[in-house]
Amino acid sequence: MFINFWYVAGMAHDFTEKPVKVRMLGQNFVVFRDTAGKAQCLSNVCTHRGGSLAGGKVIGDTVACPYHGWQFNGAGQCVKIPSIGKDGKIPARTRIDAYPVEEKYGLIFVFLGDLPESERPPIQEIPEYGQDGWRATRQHRTRNVNFQRAIENGLDPAHNAFVHDTHITETDSDEWAKVGALDFRETPWGIGFWNKVLAPPLAEGRMREASGRAEAAMIEVGTGHHAANAVWTYIHPTPRMFIRQYSWQTPIEEGVTAGYLVTMRNFLTTEEHDARIIERNFYVSNQDDAVLADVEPVLTPEDNTHENFTPSDAPLARYREQMKAWQAKGWRIDTAKVVENAGRVAYAIPSPQRRLHKGWALDAIPLVDGGRTAQAAAE
Repeated sequence: MFINFWYVAGMAHDFTEKPVKVRMLGQNFVVFRDTAGKAQCLSNVCTHRGGSLAGGKVIGDTVACPYHGWQFNGAGQCVKIPSIGKDGKIPARTRIDAYPVEEKYGLIFVFLGDLPESERPPIQEIPEYGQDGWRATRQHRTRNVNFQRAIENGLDPAHNAFVHDTHITETDSDEWAKVGALDFRETPWGIGFWNKVLAPPLAEGRMREASGRAEAAMIEVGTGHHAANAVWTYIHPTPRMFIRQYSWQTPIEEGVTAGYLVTMRNFLTTEEHDARIIERNFYVSNQDDAVLADVEPVLTPEDNTHENFTPSDAPLARYREQMKAWQAKGWRIDTAKVVENAGRVAYAIPSPQRRLHKGWALDAIPLVDGGRTAQAAAE
């Protein structure tokens, strides 16, 4: 798991004036809306006696701890300690980590890391969102898989022939499952590719009617990753019929991931068709999860020598190279140390304020030494 990326905390409509506990990167956070309706995200651990802020209540623009009533605003500042009275001096060390929040596409994004704004990767964009002629659906599921394994599955063109009966048409040819040449596309925060596959017609009914295609055909598809935890997938069943999907994987623990998907379509664009799109997406994702749940080891191997790659695995190899580069920056959480200290130490994901202020009650979560990672890669 990695710090310094944007993670989806949940669907926007799930957050109201009541504080909600959200588990991300193996840590607990509290998300609430202030009086202006803006979502705020803080470390969930009260710096007084370790109370769970999500178990308290929202008072004005603050969340109050249920243990002793300490109140924290959206910036993580403690603004009230009832036991010292209104004239008591509140120490600066009472502050807790507060994280940048953006509400987009019907989702709540939280930046979990300490990078200043100018250095943060952007949230994956959805160019079609809100545009005329396009319809969006949103869905969420919890997956018993590692987030990196889930991202790599999205980048894997060879699995479609065997995992998804809706994706590729089997033929009498011995090479029906062969992956053709991949047209790679570089982006500042990722890698993508395009290729063509022999796809079956869409299911009978309104979907097939919308496509106007009742036979198998070569179609254009593309996919790629953005940052460490987001994937885009473009499927063009016909030259004028487009399905464009944008997903984010939020690690809950190393082997549990919350997946969020926004699907854009330029056909059947009325609400009555949303359910069939969502149902089809779940049908496909359940096929993925059935395979990924049994993949060993749970975490992606530290190097590729324990797996045999083929040319179709090139997108995964490129993704792993970027993950190693981000690990070399010191962004990877030292999960083993966190587990070792479980129950004895409460950690916080470092927020941007940690670069501006010293003196924090909670230790920043331990990170893998980037220097050692870079040295190992060079040897």
